[in-house]
Amino acid sequence: MLDNADTLQQLNDLVSTALKAGADAADAVDIKSVALSHAQRLGEVEKVERAESRDLGLRVFIGKKQAVASSTDSSKDALAELVQRAIDMAKAVPEDTHCGLADAEEVLRGGVPELDLADPEEPSTETLTARARDCEAAARVVLGVSNSEGAEASWSSSNVAIAASNGFAGAYRSTGHGFGVAVLAGEGTEMERDYESTSATFSEDLEAPEVVGQTAGQRAVARLKPRKVETQQVPVVFAPRVANGLLRHLAAAVNGAAVGRGTSFLKDSMGERILPKGVHIIDDPHRKRGHRSKPFDAEGIPNDEIYLVKDGMLENWVLDLATARKLDLPSNGRASRGTSSPPSPGTTNLYMPASQISPSELIVDITEGFYVTDLMGFGINNVTGDYSRGATGFWIENGTISYPVSEVTIASNLKNMFLNLTQADDLRFKYGTDAPTIRIESMTVAGN
Repeated sequence: MLDNADTLQQLNDLVSTALKAGADAADAVDIKSVALSHAQRLGEVEKVERAESRDLGLRVFIGKKQAVASSTDSSKDALAELVQRAIDMAKAVPEDTHCGLADAEEVLRGGVPELDLADPEEPSTETLTARARDCEAAARVVLGVSNSEGAEASWSSSNVAIAASNGFAGAYRSTGHGFGVAVLAGEGTEMERDYESTSATFSEDLEAPEVVGQTAGQRAVARLKPRKVETQQVPVVFAPRVANGLLRHLAAAVNGAAVGRGTSFLKDSMGERILPKGVHIIDDPHRKRGHRSKPFDAEGIPNDEIYLVKDGMLENWVLDLATARKLDLPSNGRASRGTSSPPSPGTTNLYMPASQISPSELIVDITEGFYVTDLMGFGINNVTGDYSRGATGFWIENGTISYPVSEVTIASNLKNMFLNLTQADDLRFKYGTDAPTIRIESMTVAGN
């Protein structure tokens, strides 16, 4: 594959060709990817795959009209056809008053921030096999585990390069390692399933396969013989692996695209309290070895850490250039894009900082409550904030986890949930959107 310097030169040449063909402005993005994966079940290999791809996208502007064309063919003839196709499309589409490249003074200049995003070592097939094998084996030896849905280990590498007619040119590479397993406990109609996984930018930051497998097995066994509960209003506590979903719902509500369309339940809440005092929500694209770190956004704009919520007060929307212009605000460098569509706003490493309260302290005063470990369905209304999802987990009695619970629905409104939450101290940066254990003071748990 081409190195970054050669790729950027090719993109600059493509942009120049588009300008000569009649575009007023243009940018181009190149994404090269390599992915390895290994899957096995019950100790038998089911899949070994390697995939390599290169995708190239060109966006052109003619006045206030824009069009995007993409190709997987980087030959001279294919790129000439790509330019003409993009120009023809731009002439045919309606105007968009908010589209356009960043001004030259808005884009990142100088060196690209060093974020330690690329592990130089590509794992061998044997390494991936060992990770999956050891992970599944550790899960299967847990007493009570009766079957396995399989284990998978993977590695990926992505090179992203962007060049634009406003003078911006930049590139970076990122890698990702991961593995996980899902197993079943029990027999017949009394079986329960659970899982665990780990992922990291560098292999040295992965959890041990034995730990991941053992955790998956223990979780599945703990869910055996679930009970039903009566419909009631109780405190609901979200385990970290589902608590991060609350942050995703908040991020969707403060996304500039939703705010600009008027389809967010927080559209009129800028500068107002939406979380308890002392609670922050931070988006940090420059986190070293972060799952979603990047040195600049998809429009070449610097992308420093921002507080979406600070001390409980809503401080920022998630903005790219188009949504920022629509809201008469400057972009805060949150543009994301692929090769076949214009940029759109999105978060990077989003998280809620931990408190000083342990998870056990968080539930110690709960007489009856629900500890959620899994959620199902997508009953979220981003316009009203209404929240209703299927859930499984464990019942809390007198401050301790008591017994497994299944087939219930939890419901409330996100505005109320956000204002009445308390977080614990067990934050781990594991998914890219991360939260500690979160307690909501009161929700409807619909059971029998």
